[in-house]
Order: sequence, then structure tokens, then C-alpha cells
Amino acid sequence: MIFKAVRDGRPYPDHGLTLKQWAEIPPRPLRLDQLITTKRELALDKLLAEDSTFYGDLFPHVVQWSGGLYLEDGLHRALRAALQQRNQIHARVLVLPPS
Repeated sequence: MIFKAVRDGRPYPDHGLTLKQWAEIPPRPLRLDQLITTKRELALDKLLAEDSTFYGDLFPHVVQWSGGLYLEDGLHRALRAALQQRNQIHARVLVLPPS
């Protein structure tokens, strides 16, 4: 199994962070098997695109909430890392207090 779980949607409350605010969070290494995805589907053309991060953040966005690490943005990058036989990625992690 690549990820800990696959979900369809976010179980945590809306955090309202902008891309600029995400960019202020320093990336840290995370194991892929600790991540819970928030998307069930991906676009194969984005996965295979050489410039898939050209307009976005280089690092995936993860929300830590209620004991889980939810991959909010960067599913394609995480899956590409798994296909390259890597078991971890560097991601920006926002810690939300439990509700």
C-alpha cells in the first residue's frame, strides 16, 4: 500500500490558508505510508507532465489534524515519488488543533 488511506474529501475544518501562507511553512520529510489522501481520483496527464509544478508549489500540502496526516495538495507528486521507488516526500505541514 502506498498511502495509509484514500478518502474522498477533507474531514478537517477549512483552514483558509492562501498559497503565500503555505509558502511560509518550511517543508519537512514525511513517509508516504503515513499520508491519507483527500482525493480519490487523479489526472494521468498531470502525473506524467514534466512541468506539473510550474505554476504551483514545489512541495505538497499536508494538514495534520486529529492524529492524521491529510494530503490536501500534491497527490500527483506523491504518487510520482512512489513510482520512482521513494518512500518519502518533503511537504509543508499545517497543524490544526482537534475540533
